Amino acid sequence: MSRIDESREFIPVRIAVLTVSDTRDLSQDRSGDTLVGRIEAAGHSVADRQIIRDERDAIADQLRTWIADPEVDVVISTGGTGLTGRDVTVEAHRDVYEKEIEAFGTVFTIVSMQKIGTSAVQSRATGGVAGGTYLFALPGSTGACKDAWDEILKYQLDYRHMPCNFVEIFPRLEEHKRRSKG
Repeated sequence: MSRIDESREFIPVRIAVLTVSDTRDLSQDRSGDTLVGRIEAAGHSVADRQIIRDERDAIADQLRTWIADPEVDVVISTGGTGLTGRDVTVEAHRDVYEKEIEAFGTVFTIVSMQKIGTSAVQSRATGGVAGGTYLFALPGSTGACKDAWDEILKYQLDYRHMPCNFVEIFPRLEEHKRRSKG
């Protein structure tokens, strides 16, 4: 099973938080606050935080801005992953992914099933990689943000997590762009 290898040094990552909402501002952003609190408590840093309306192009543009920023290693968005007409966060994420991490959505569903039963089927949480940056789209509820962080991301973003984690493969995310020396 998974474990934390205390002999390995913790490596903090820089995480940007994006809240997707037509109605919230920073004073009402409980899900964003939840993520920021957990990110900082784990020893990572919040590289930036924004709130964007449920507009596919605006969301994708913000993701691209952070992907291009060398000071951002990971982007976590909250909101817009449901089934309604305004829920376009997943589509915006997929517009920028180079590779999708299909198992992230599956594992999130398993975690959610333990908390909310079959209502978990309504989430389209997703994860992917672009430009050497990890991107995760979480539902807008504080409970979903807690579950995703506490049960998945807290471990996968910890270099000490064994048998493997996202941090240890950062250097290899863009190895396909290197030229062969032969």
